[in-house]
Formats: sequence, C-alpha cells, structure tokens
Amino acid sequence: MGESLPWLLFDTWRAKRLGWAGIEERQRVRLAEIVAFARAHSPYYRELYQGLPDRIEDPKLLPVTDKKKLMAHFDDWCTDRTITLDKVRAFTSNLNLIGEPFMEKYTTVTTSGTTGTQGLFIVDERTLRVTNAIALRWITSWFNLWDLVKIIAGGFRMAMICAFGGHYAEITAATRMRKGSKLRAKLIQAFPVDMPMNRLAPELNRFQPAIVAPYASTGAMLASEQEAGRLNIHPVAMILSAEGLPIPEYERIAKSLNTKVRYSYAASECMFISGNCKENWLHVNADWVIFEPVDENYNPVPPGVMSHTMLLTNLANRTQPIIRYDIGDRIMVRPDLCPCGNPLQAIRMQGRTADVLKFNKENGDEVIIPALVLELDVIAGIERSQVVQTSETGLRIRLRLTPDADADYIWQMVEAQVRHLLKQQGLSHVTVERAQEPPEQSPGGKYRTVIPLG
Repeated sequence: MGESLPWLLFDTWRAKRLGWAGIEERQRVRLAEIVAFARAHSPYYRELYQGLPDRIEDPKLLPVTDKKKLMAHFDDWCTDRTITLDKVRAFTSNLNLIGEPFMEKYTTVTTSGTTGTQGLFIVDERTLRVTNAIALRWITSWFNLWDLVKIIAGGFRMAMICAFGGHYAEITAATRMRKGSKLRAKLIQAFPVDMPMNRLAPELNRFQPAIVAPYASTGAMLASEQEAGRLNIHPVAMILSAEGLPIPEYERIAKSLNTKVRYSYAASECMFISGNCKENWLHVNADWVIFEPVDENYNPVPPGVMSHTMLLTNLANRTQPIIRYDIGDRIMVRPDLCPCGNPLQAIRMQGRTADVLKFNKENGDEVIIPALVLELDVIAGIERSQVVQTSETGLRIRLRLTPDADADYIWQMVEAQVRHLLKQQGLSHVTVERAQEPPEQSPGGKYRTVIPLG
C-alpha cells in the first residue's frame, strides 16, 4: 500500500488517536528517513551534514538553513539532479503554465520575495498526497454533516480570492482544481485580490459562493462590505489564509457574514503546517511537521513564551528537503492541552521576524517595536493600516478607511496612539507622517502591517 492517499488518510486519523508519544515516534522515524535521503541525493545537504552521526532522530543535531542559503545553492539542494534553477525560472516566468506540471511530475510554487529573497519551491507528488490527507483531516474537524449538506445545497460553489501574476500557492491550487473539468471550472471561480471592492462585491453577489477562500485581510474587507450592505452573500464557510488577524476580527467576520470562519497557518515551504480549532488556536500537524520555537541564537524557548523565530522541518518533501529551516515567524506554544481536545500541540503565530521597526533612542540604545503592537485596524473606521519606516527617525502611515469614516478624526486618533507608543519607548524624536496613498500589497497579494526600513 506504501504511502497511497488511502494509507495516508488512515495514518493521519490514527496519529491523533495515538497521543503525543505516537506522534513523536513518527517524527523520529520520518526525520531519520528524510535526513538520510537528503544526504544520499543532495550535494548541498551531503556537505552540510559531514561529520554528523549516521542516523539523526533529533533535529537539534542539525545545522540551521534558510531561504537565502538554499536559493544560493539551488541546483545542489534539489535531490532530483535534473532540476536546475534555470529550468525552474524559465518555467515560472511563463504565466500560462500556472498549475501545469513542471517536468511532467512536479508542482512549482513561488513567493513574492517581500523579505528580500524570492523562493522557488518544488512540490512532489508525495507532498501533495500528504497535503490532501491533512486537508481532509482539517475538513472533518472544521465541518459537521449539516455544514456539508449546506455546501452541497449551495452547489459546491467556491470563490478563491488570490494573487494573480505569479506561480503563487493559492492561484496554482485554484488552477489545478479547475483544470480538466468544465463543471469544476464553473463551480470554482478565482478572483484577483487586487480587484477593486466596488467590482469584487457585485461579482461575488452574482456568484453566491458556498465557500469563500480569501487572504485574511481581504476577508476582513469583505466583512465590512457586508456590514455596509454592498455585499450580500451567505457562505457556509470563510477559509482564510496568509496574514493573521486579531481574534476579534475573526469573530467580526463570522458574525457579519453569518458563517463559520476557519483558517490555517501554512507557507510555500510547507502547505500543511497547522489549522485552527474552535478555541482559535492553531494545531500543528506534528506527524508531518517538526517545529522548533527558538530565540535569536536558535536556543529553544519554552511553552508560553513568544519565540524570536521558528525552525521548520517538512517531513514529506524529499525532492527539495526543508530541514531545520528558519521560516522567520514568531510563535508561542500553548503550555497545556487545548480545551478543544485535539492532542496536537497548539500555537499562536505573531508574524514575520522581519516585520519589526528598529529605532535608536537619542542616547543610542536600540528599540524594537513588533508589528503586533501597531495593529491600528481595530480602530473603528479603519479597514486596513500599514506602517512604513521611511528613515531612521521617520514613520509613514497608510490607511484604508470605510466609506462613511471621518478621515481627519481617525487620523487624529491614529497619530495620538502612535505618538504615545513612541513616547513610551523613548522615541519622541521620531516623526509620524500621514500618507495619501492606501496600504500597498506585495507582488504576492499580501499586506504587511509593518514595512521595515530597507
């Protein structure tokens, strides 16, 4: 039976029922397998792991990698020795090939490069089978029988709102799902994330999707449109991706659209990291993912403490191994068992390590302000905010407001809040500028709450 989809479905079901000891055993075996495979078939990992024990079951024995290092050694990183960076770049530069198989057997996913280095990732069939099995595990935990009946009654119509213009994960998935069937192409519609809301809302009103799958920031904007009466849809579920939101925002989206809101934390490097539960915690699929919350020196941080970053190991992808990879996101592991009953470890995610503001006080001391404390979107009348560091002593604030908002009044509140924060940090000399342009998306269609200097 090997690792067929039925076997993977049974294995993912069994993993949750074996408890944490059974999941740890899976991690040890699968880590040893993927490290051995990487050593045997990837020149990059063969050199990186020189001098290490023959069998590795503890990730802490391994050196750390990151996107910049792996992309710099792309040809030696891939275990399929026929894959080259030039081939992948030529393939992904052709937008007509989105969703098509690369070299007749792989899926390609690109990142927008907002953190400085664009990622080009190869997803093999084994990884896709694992992803599908875990997706079904999410679906059975997210939806009950009545939800499925309502989705069927809604004609299975799904609206995917995502970035076009690249081989990004969401548009690639949408294209693959639509391909090869006129019926699926009719029931699954993809809308560009940069479509103006005065055009997107009428399109969704016409389509009446049973499931809406947007980026989280777009989901919040759709909730505002529904509250204003310009959007009139009744989805059974809103499945959010990309950016995280404050917990009250998820609750607002659910209330305004009278829908179930579900979301996941995933990445192009690993598309099945975690999914949320009814308690609004993200449960890591630890039978196929090893995650290590660490400080700035890559030392482990205990549960209940927010990490500086996270080291990720994707235990499924053997073609382009992601092993002890600094993904740049800060997470906190829940120190006790989640009340939802899921034995998989629960986390909260705070965002990219790079998404922080760094200033110097007038005495030279460095001050770091994380994106979390600059979430201005909770102020009534603001749909989306973006804080841009323009210089060593300057901030520029971009705002998108609701149509009925008093722009001058809201700016007074925003400016007062930001200046108060800066004063508390000893940064009264930092200037705060009101931008005329709205918040800007990255090429991948995502919004960053904070854009650091440079």
